[in-house]
Amino acid sequence: MKTHLKRLGKLSLTLLVLLALMLAAREGWFDHLTDSNWVARFVKEGGLQAMAVLLMAGSLFTAVGGPRQAIAFVCGFAMGGFYGALFSTLAAVLGCLMSFYFARLTVRSSLRRRFGYRLERFEALIASNTWLKVLMIRLLPVGSNLLTNLLAGTTKVGVGGFVLGSAIGYLPQMLIFSFAGAGIGLADHVQLGISIGLFVLSSAIGAFLYRSHLKRQVDELAEEA
Repeated sequence: MKTHLKRLGKLSLTLLVLLALMLAAREGWFDHLTDSNWVARFVKEGGLQAMAVLLMAGSLFTAVGGPRQAIAFVCGFAMGGFYGALFSTLAAVLGCLMSFYFARLTVRSSLRRRFGYRLERFEALIASNTWLKVLMIRLLPVGSNLLTNLLAGTTKVGVGGFVLGSAIGYLPQMLIFSFAGAGIGLADHVQLGISIGLFVLSSAIGAFLYRSHLKRQVDELAEEA
């Protein structure tokens, strides 16, 4: 009985995700998400309701592998550098959670059967100091964002450390692209300068972490993700 209920739950979750993606595609959300002018107009005219729709669409977009930097750019264009970065980071984190739990609740067993050895190595590497190692992956960045989320979802790693490392690691790039979008939208050279400065700072931090004592482990982790 429990097995049947578990399978029914997995099937229901899969169908729910597919329906959400079909709705997003039918309404053209993904097409509009990369149109800075459309997003700015949508937010201005729709207020909080538009923000909620944009958050949902951005989360789905990143959950299926869409570039989170594009979300940051258009949000910066529409909302300004700082608020655009925070909003787009929230969308990216929610997308990260979606793909993480999709893997954990639906395809975990099948992926473990198929990629058992690689997943064991991946899990062993991020089992300790999870948030720091995930932070380094997000900050550098190395590997695939979507694949990292899916692989992590198939492991026994706690979601807290994974999400914390992801959120902190996402933020620098989101700030960079959001301020770039804001600078272009306002023809503001100061905000463009902030974006360039953040890029240099982020690269320096990433280089420092990469050369730390975790370099070898993260190199191995990148090969798996």
